[in-house]
Amino acid sequence: MATVEVTFTPLPAHVRTARLVATAVARRSGVDESLLDEVRLAVGEACSRAVEAHRKHCPRVPIRVALTDGAERFEVVVTDAAPAEAPADAMSAELASVMTPAADGVIHQLPPGVGLAVISGLADDVRILPADGGTSVAMSWKRRTEPVLPA
Repeated sequence: MATVEVTFTPLPAHVRTARLVATAVARRSGVDESLLDEVRLAVGEACSRAVEAHRKHCPRVPIRVALTDGAERFEVVVTDAAPAEAPADAMSAELASVMTPAADGVIHQLPPGVGLAVISGLADDVRILPADGGTSVAMSWKRRTEPVLPA
């Protein structure tokens, strides 16, 4: 079981790098080509969520991404160090204020949790876990039995 770890400063520009690394490692780990877009998008959503949380709460702390190819699954864990979001009952007031259209009639910000909903639709398995004062988003995909090795 090989693991690749990447840490990056919480800047939106680094999300693209995390997506590229995740896609390359997934391909090499034996994830089917038809699933690579899902891996790229899910990792991008998880990293974007972490970047937003870090920029608000801990902008100097890096975000950690661990990519592991297990026996049957390829797993990506994105870990942030930002405090957990508001409890669910407090979310309704926040959601109402976020969903109120601007003067031009357009909603300019997605409600909290939308990124996690997108991730759960892209990965085979998603787990949201507390981790060292922050949150880990663990995503996994089934892989072929043999990893793809370079020619």
